[in-house]
Amino acid sequence: MRVYTNKEEFITEIKQRYQKYIAGLQKIREDLRDRRTDEVDKTPSENLSYQLGWLSLLLGWEEEEKAGIEVQTPAEDYKRNNLGGLYQSFYDTYGEETLDEQMQQLNKKVMDLCLWNETLTDKELFEPEQRKWATTKAKWPLYKLVHINSVAPFTNFRTKIRKWKKIVL
Repeated sequence: MRVYTNKEEFITEIKQRYQKYIAGLQKIREDLRDRRTDEVDKTPSENLSYQLGWLSLLLGWEEEEKAGIEVQTPAEDYKRNNLGGLYQSFYDTYGEETLDEQMQQLNKKVMDLCLWNETLTDKELFEPEQRKWATTKAKWPLYKLVHINSVAPFTNFRTKIRKWKKIVL
């Protein structure tokens, strides 16, 4: 996993990876939003729903902790060994919207994510055990959890979107 020298570099990376990711989705026709292929595990709509779901959870965990609510990760009624059920809840929640609506919502979530990261101190972002919801046995700093739910999938899914487009278009 990449290590960042400061939060500005991290936020820039989130924005750059997101712009490349979303650019690949922008020209997909609405009638192909749910088109599945054997070679790619998510449809374009599922891909966006997945990202919307994880960023919503991530931002929600922070808001709940600030409000004094005990955070259940990854989500209430879901354990880490049942992520398939959680992903299906993302598809159910966001999948009825058009691709354009999903992309607009994701734009907002990414902006909110970056704004939140801007409010964090370097200690909060880069040192472990700064949030109860982010404290794990691995003692990862907060940025790693943000990275695996933003930069990493934006990068990985971009490759999948390109592959999907080659097969379908």
